[in-house]
Amino acid sequence: MKKTFMGVRLRRLREERGMTQIALARALDLSASYLNQLEQNQRPLTVPVLLKINAVFGVDVQRFSDDDEARLITGLREVLADLPAGLGGEGAGEAVSLAEIRELAAGMPAVARTLLALHQRHRQALERLAALGNDRGGEGAMAHHPPMAYEEVRDFFFARQNHIAELDDAAEQCAADWGLLPGRADEALAQRLLAAHGVRVVDVADLPGQAQRVFQADTGLLQLAAGLERGQRAFQMATQLAFLEQGAELQRLADSAGLSSDQARALARIGLANYFAGALVLPYTAFLRAAEAAHYDIDRLGHQFGVGFETVCHRLSTLQRPSARGVPFFFIRVDRAGNISKRQSATHFHFSKIGGTCPLWNVYEAFAQPGRTVPQVARMPDGRAYLWVARTVARGGGGWGVPGKEFSVALGCDIRHAPQLVYSRGLDLANPEAAVPIGMGCKVCERDACPQRAFPPIGRALDVNENHSRFAPYPVAAPQTATHRS
Repeated sequence: MKKTFMGVRLRRLREERGMTQIALARALDLSASYLNQLEQNQRPLTVPVLLKINAVFGVDVQRFSDDDEARLITGLREVLADLPAGLGGEGAGEAVSLAEIRELAAGMPAVARTLLALHQRHRQALERLAALGNDRGGEGAMAHHPPMAYEEVRDFFFARQNHIAELDDAAEQCAADWGLLPGRADEALAQRLLAAHGVRVVDVADLPGQAQRVFQADTGLLQLAAGLERGQRAFQMATQLAFLEQGAELQRLADSAGLSSDQARALARIGLANYFAGALVLPYTAFLRAAEAAHYDIDRLGHQFGVGFETVCHRLSTLQRPSARGVPFFFIRVDRAGNISKRQSATHFHFSKIGGTCPLWNVYEAFAQPGRTVPQVARMPDGRAYLWVARTVARGGGGWGVPGKEFSVALGCDIRHAPQLVYSRGLDLANPEAAVPIGMGCKVCERDACPQRAFPPIGRALDVNENHSRFAPYPVAAPQTATHRS
């Protein structure tokens, strides 16, 4: 473990519990002078002290992880890149240095998170003002609007490292009680629906709006789209059981999330129900053991549990039980246009919210090799390296002339975890030159020499040259080198 100084976080823990420095030192079986040195960042926080904090207070050690610090640093750099000149961004009179950003993230994480939240609200307000101005000629543009529901819910899962312990534990217990078998969970789930709730499962060829599940409470029918595979059927039945058997818990979690609207809370309930369904079909302990035994081979896990590539990737990104953690993964799903429809992170990787994603990322290369798993070692501008695995997933439209869906699904982890994955075999993990340099998007990326750069970073002046401009609206002819005679 590298030296980690977490004095402010330790003081905050003490203040939250109303303890004096002496009382905390006694609780942790430390000397008062040693605890004072920890709080003043004169000594690094060690693993034994972290374990004592966990044992005495039940605090998740992730709270003191440098992963959280890295996530805050990335977010703050993005915020500053988005500021206009004169307000701390690029081109400002007094720019904020990376050293100062690191100090803020490490020493005052709550302040850093508050700044990120304020910036998010600011951007959302600007987007709504622009939309209202276009749609209504500016009328009512200053009206107050709450944050976008899906962004709020996404941040809720992100804040919990994409792990909802209450639902994971309940789902694992239900899987054991109901006798769910890997790859055959649909049979037991259908029996549970009928025996406990009087709900019959029927297949329907054409559900409205290409839905995969429609529940009719008055008739006790759960209609599933015809043609679903066994794993897909199991997931849909498990989702319905989440609403029927865990409804009160879903509502409690949604209500306690601090969401700003009924729409966001309703969306959170759906997300939590889907989480429970994934944890029910892929029970935590059994799935984690299988994943470690298979060295996180996604295809092998899919065959073993009877589910698809995307479902396995999504579940792998949730394995962060404090007593039995899996590799902390990031999960993302995009379409060909670069629209991100799913993104989850169990650790520090920060997905950009302003400026899209990087075209050098293998999540886009996967579209050129449909159905093939594409690994990539990538390095971000801050020097951190990651192993990414991407593959396309497709869904038919259900009939002739009905458009289908195609996405690229990617799963990534910090390079230090890469040796645990089967996908690292044959890759040069130790060579920095072997990693593909990627960024969070052109608007916030600092790589000036990138061949795929579409426009300059926010706040940076254009390099205007009459003979050459990378960002001219029309192609500029190369300068003439031959002499001309009149």
